[in-house]
Amino acid sequence: MDAATLIPARSKGDVEALVRLATPDMMRVDALIVERMQSDVPVIPLLADHIVAAGGKRLRPLLTVAAARAAGGTIENPIRLAAAVEFIHTATLLHDDIVDVSNLRRGKVAAHLIWGAPSSVLVGAVLFARAFELRVATGQMTALGILAQAAAVIAEGEVLQLTRSHDLNLDQDTYLKIISAKTAELFAAAAEAGAVGAGVDEAASNALRAYGLNLGLAFHLADDALDYGGASETLGKNAGDDFNEGKVTLPLLLAVQRTQGREDDFWDRTINKGQRTEDDFDRARELIVGSGAVAATIDTAYDYADRAKAALAVLPVSEWRTALEGLADFAVSRAA
Repeated sequence: MDAATLIPARSKGDVEALVRLATPDMMRVDALIVERMQSDVPVIPLLADHIVAAGGKRLRPLLTVAAARAAGGTIENPIRLAAAVEFIHTATLLHDDIVDVSNLRRGKVAAHLIWGAPSSVLVGAVLFARAFELRVATGQMTALGILAQAAAVIAEGEVLQLTRSHDLNLDQDTYLKIISAKTAELFAAAAEAGAVGAGVDEAASNALRAYGLNLGLAFHLADDALDYGGASETLGKNAGDDFNEGKVTLPLLLAVQRTQGREDDFWDRTINKGQRTEDDFDRARELIVGSGAVAATIDTAYDYADRAKAALAVLPVSEWRTALEGLADFAVSRAA
């Protein structure tokens, strides 16, 4: 699909419909999150609340309850699993911000700048433990295994990114492997765990895993594109953060390839050597957008969104399935 193609007008409406459909379930998820954040150690609920109560999109736990509903199963265990998913996600955000030395998270000052890196790391560990408690409470070993494996894959993806994130020789396949582990795996696990927790058949849970994985890839690639053209309000962080951190993402990789022989010195200085000036981001954005790298990234994101929608074909037609299809379109339309 060409990046210039308009997203179906219904996609935003479907996202709003999904939020409305899931509101009663998500109110229960949020109440469970608040309950499980409590601790006699004051900094734990304060720091956890700083990032959890910031809201964000709550997309991953939303996927868990929506998967259970779309597949036609029960909802009690998916509620617990959705809260566990949000705790896993929040813990990874706390750790990410320290590793990336980020200043903003969801439009707010990053927690490590307020409470310090040691507290953020340790509260992240507490949140992982809370997630484990919630998984065990379901009594479903399969769902527990899905989220446990996801946590391990995410950690491996973070380490791989740490070792290759400033490498201009990174190939596209390795980059997709990194974001598949770092981002898409939790989307996949959130949807699959919701289906498994709801007690539906294997065909439905496999389909929802495929949906989540491809949605996660589409979502991450759209964020990559937004970093070179989005506003801080859209991103929940500063536009240009990826470049200013010397982080190699798909738009930058494609631009380096497409400007080879002409801009090698610029990329070597700003990324390999980390010698960046205030004006370099504007120059980088000009090269990345001008070379068609942003448009190509959005095209790739559309491809994954289409795969996500196709995976839902095995589910019964319902307003939940329609809303999930719209979510895949909307994930990319943010950057188009």
